[in-house]
Amino acid sequence: MSRFTRPSVQSWLKNIRLSVQARFSSKTRVSSSAAVSPETRGVSVEPTNAVVDFAEVESDIRAILVRKGYDNGNIGPLLVRLAWHCAGTFDANDGSGGSNGARMRFIPEAGDPANAGLDVARNFLEPIKRKHEHLSYADLWTFAGVVAVHALGGPRAPWKPGREDLPALPDTEQENKASASKCPAKHAIPNGRLPDAALGAAHLRAIFYRMGFGDREIVALSGAHCLGMCHVDRSGYDGVWTHTPNEFSNKFFKELLESKWRKRDWDDWTGPEQYMDETEILMMLPTDMALVWDQDFKVFVEEYAQNQDKFFEDFSAAFAKLLELGVPRA
Repeated sequence: MSRFTRPSVQSWLKNIRLSVQARFSSKTRVSSSAAVSPETRGVSVEPTNAVVDFAEVESDIRAILVRKGYDNGNIGPLLVRLAWHCAGTFDANDGSGGSNGARMRFIPEAGDPANAGLDVARNFLEPIKRKHEHLSYADLWTFAGVVAVHALGGPRAPWKPGREDLPALPDTEQENKASASKCPAKHAIPNGRLPDAALGAAHLRAIFYRMGFGDREIVALSGAHCLGMCHVDRSGYDGVWTHTPNEFSNKFFKELLESKWRKRDWDDWTGPEQYMDETEILMMLPTDMALVWDQDFKVFVEEYAQNQDKFFEDFSAAFAKLLELGVPRA
């Protein structure tokens, strides 16, 4: 099929890196007292009752966000994905799954195709875990997502510690790697609980309703696709959702409504079905397009495209709810 010359996405990404780094480097290298909620200071984390200084943890997370040469120069979007995926296995029917336990250190969750590339995120955070020995992986991963959203210009989602890690099995030296041993059978969660980007509205509802979310929350959480990009070697998809992939905003919804989308039909494209804008720089997944094809979802897309404050409010509440799934509280 004939087509105009393919633009170089990587060249475009390279051009924005310097401006992105200049914009966010000052935000991500802050003192431990900056932009930290008062309730995160000196919080006791079970079961050791050792005090973890979450102001310092936040400072350490912010200090690693800007990373020259990685994607668009910032690992924040990757940390948001890690937080999302470690919590998104929850099933409200039986209370299984969720962020408690940090099961992604173990098979099968570490090997779930939906989690491809998240070993990179976990390894970025590993030095912080070693520094703060009483901090659980489950708290670190979820807190890193909250910090990343805020550092990239988004809302500060409510968050509190207290998640515990499943113990590493004997002789497992690399528990944070995808090659780790199997999760103890009684704690293992089957793969397939995370969204499949190739499917549509009915699938989104099945996944999110299982966790206890409604349509508004589904759309609000989907707005996190304002951040980051897809990788062919991970999900099979390729490209960015917005022109500002390191900025948390309502631009994902604006692009959905304002751009003209068509199936990617490049001669050299052999990947899964995805949609491109007229410039063939921005892309959308089938689950993204479902948000405008389904009229009940579209109502919220239109609302958030017009009102970023409302999007931030609803995302903050839904993200906080997501990260609490499966966490036992007294």
